[in-house]
Amino acid sequence: MLTQRDLEKAGVSILGDRLKLIKCINTLWQNPIDAKVFNDPIHGHIEMHPLLVRIIDTPQFQRLRFIKQLGGVYFVYPGASHNRFEHSIGVAHLAGQLVKALCGRQPELQINHRDILCVQIAGLCHDLGHGPFSHLFDGKFIPLTRKDLKWKHEDASLAMFDHLIDTNGLEVVLLSYGLVLPEDVKFIKEQIQGRPTEGNGAGDGSEAWPYKGRTREKGFLYEIVANKRSGIDVDKWDYFARDCHHLGIRNNFDFERFLKFARVCEVGKRKHICTRDKEVGDLYNMFHTRNTLHRRAYQHRVGNIIGCMITEAMVLADPHIQISGAGGKIYTISTAIDDMEAYTKLTDNIFEQILYSSKPELWEARKILNNVLCRRLYKWIGQTQPAAEAMIEQEEFNELANQIAAVAPSTSLEVKLGPEDFIVNVVQMDYGMAEKDPINKVRFYCKNNPNRTIKIRKDQVSQLLPERFTEQLIQVYCKKSDDQSLQAARKQFVQWCINRDFTKPRDGDIVAPELTPLKPDWNNSDGDSDDSDPWDELQSQRQANSHRSLAKAFD
Repeated sequence: MLTQRDLEKAGVSILGDRLKLIKCINTLWQNPIDAKVFNDPIHGHIEMHPLLVRIIDTPQFQRLRFIKQLGGVYFVYPGASHNRFEHSIGVAHLAGQLVKALCGRQPELQINHRDILCVQIAGLCHDLGHGPFSHLFDGKFIPLTRKDLKWKHEDASLAMFDHLIDTNGLEVVLLSYGLVLPEDVKFIKEQIQGRPTEGNGAGDGSEAWPYKGRTREKGFLYEIVANKRSGIDVDKWDYFARDCHHLGIRNNFDFERFLKFARVCEVGKRKHICTRDKEVGDLYNMFHTRNTLHRRAYQHRVGNIIGCMITEAMVLADPHIQISGAGGKIYTISTAIDDMEAYTKLTDNIFEQILYSSKPELWEARKILNNVLCRRLYKWIGQTQPAAEAMIEQEEFNELANQIAAVAPSTSLEVKLGPEDFIVNVVQMDYGMAEKDPINKVRFYCKNNPNRTIKIRKDQVSQLLPERFTEQLIQVYCKKSDDQSLQAARKQFVQWCINRDFTKPRDGDIVAPELTPLKPDWNNSDGDSDDSDPWDELQSQRQANSHRSLAKAFD
């Protein structure tokens, strides 16, 4: 690859001229005449480098056409039919847009065509490891079937990327487009993983550099696809825009504006992607959009119970589904993650495979999936929240159904429900960094000095921003559907909320009016509330004045 030193030896003595020549050469590398154009509903007509197209045209990548981006949410929002395939192409496009913007704005960063291609490939392949119904698979199914295994879809993305390169003979293709192996493959995988494969970095630059694919000088490249420092990355930009489009929810974040102001600055001993100080409000909008999507769609109460029912069916079917892998070895749904040839065959199609199977051992799983299609869902009981200082630890999650079933309300119940009749879903809502404000991890620059970075505190932005950045929602469902069981379940749930000192369920006064008065702080009237009718209040005032006038007449 041509370097500044090569140009200097060739007689190009002026640094500016050398940088311009390298930029022109990189532009020629990055914009080949055989690029393919994709017409995307979110980003319009986008060009894909021929190397990216070679990766797209493989069975391992095409598999993403058959995995819904939002899993069971499609059963609630009929427009949410988009898949991981188009999202991955969108992320590759945005990754290219950001890295090219930095390259054009700051040639001194010496971003070359290898860097650009590697960042785009990482964006393209970051979701290769998703299983059926996306996060349902690694968030619900695998923890139930492989309890001894700590596994995330990013782990499978790394294994699937290696499998894709090996089985399609793409090493030679990578080399033909100027990539250096194994260094660049290592760089791509480090970006997909989003954290160092070896070592632990604190992030302030004082520790040893934890990455192998690129040096500290180009550490900012790791913040483009999966930014574990602040959470601001092109993966979010695409799924915000794409999910909002298909869900019919307004997207308040403008990533194109971020692209205009993105700049690499030195922070301590490291280089980070920063933005203008005036953009801090738009970044809060970005995280507010994330929170809105979780509340209205990703954690929708019906979508969540459909996800639970699909998971339940897959767990029941797991031992009876056979998937052939390398060398003809047979795997189940849960063990297919151990073999990428088998995992390539595992998509959302597992739903139909179970539903239309004639195997008698799949009868119970078929029944659950048929209930999903016919909308015979487990019944909603209610939602509550623990106080900030009393959040439920993950070790207690599996005990919550037992706790609710063991509750004895002060009023008698006509039926007795067991733990197996309840499903308790604990949802963690935050801005992506648990209880922390992610904007504290962002550095900004000012117009007067674009090379010096600053931090901006929340109170410097607005007094109306969140005081806290995390909370828990506890959603409770009942598997039984008869009126007596549902009435009993709701009363037990309200009593459990009283016992645990959680918030009052919204319909608590309706479903258990004899229980809610037992907790005094549930019934304290809000001094700021005003439920009176203005006309009634005016009439009362007139009547009181009339009575006072009448009393004076008799004095």
